[in-house]
Amino acid sequence: MELRTTFNIEPSGDRITYNDSVIFIGSCFASSMGLGMQKGRMPVMINPSGAVYNPVSVIQTIENIISDRDFTKDDLFKFNGKWISFSHHTEFSSEDPVLLLDKINRKNREAASFIKKAGFLFITFGTSRVFRFTGTGSVVSNCHKVPASMFRSELLGVDETVGLWTRLLERLRELYPGLKVIFTISPVRHWKDGAHGNQVSKSVLFLIVEELLKHPSNPQYFPAYELVMDDLRDYRFYAEDMLHPSSSAISYIREAFETCYFDRKTLDVRNEIENIVKATEHRFNTDSTANRESFAGQMIKKISEAAKKYPFVDLTPELEYFRGFLSL
Repeated sequence: MELRTTFNIEPSGDRITYNDSVIFIGSCFASSMGLGMQKGRMPVMINPSGAVYNPVSVIQTIENIISDRDFTKDDLFKFNGKWISFSHHTEFSSEDPVLLLDKINRKNREAASFIKKAGFLFITFGTSRVFRFTGTGSVVSNCHKVPASMFRSELLGVDETVGLWTRLLERLRELYPGLKVIFTISPVRHWKDGAHGNQVSKSVLFLIVEELLKHPSNPQYFPAYELVMDDLRDYRFYAEDMLHPSSSAISYIREAFETCYFDRKTLDVRNEIENIVKATEHRFNTDSTANRESFAGQMIKKISEAAKKYPFVDLTPELEYFRGFLSL
């Protein structure tokens, strides 16, 4: 008896290797997928403006990057003694506007340089519910716990949003003809909208993406949402808040993602490198210096061997980490 509904994901004709730079922009789920590649020391950038959840904020983030925008103090807002940017996640806030602008503009410059060489751009939409700051009428990426009375909530329209994204896809194709765009929809449930509101919001996202897949630049779609809702389909695969996928669900989706976009050689290299990176998290059962030095020596040897086999992978931080044990 079959107790699950499963479906096949066709391997992508465009495979990611260590020669391909990949940028992830979107909800916190985009970060979950990108971190797997990051741990394998693959060339990846994840949410340079912090997590962004709705399609309009994702557009604004990308436009800020490709225009190499320089933010000024006029782009900031002061609330409760802190300066914030409505174009960025809460990690971009500071009591010092100069320090905040330096962080924002530094990350934006890094992203502007990175996307020029990127081969893949993964976009993850989380919600079609947006909030407009009444002071400017602009859609914000994050409300930063500013009082709700200062925002107007609305649901994005399909046609209008498709129009905005169509223009962006055309610009991306013109600027970076080799860039491949892949859309995903986050399986994270936005419960603040309520059960019905969350479903409506996700439905709007599906309609938007369905139209965008017809664009001449041939964007792709990866079914992360469906893997949780139609394959796993069980509260065992949710975190304690019952809204976010659990670590095992993330691992399951990540495996499907890698099968779709990595070839066997890339996956083998990534696994070997990830094991080395994970070794830096090793916790010793004793305080024995001999045990620490022995383990560090073994890892230094592994790193040296990996460096010879894969000169395109930078393992300098891991090498310095283990060398530190030898100097104790």
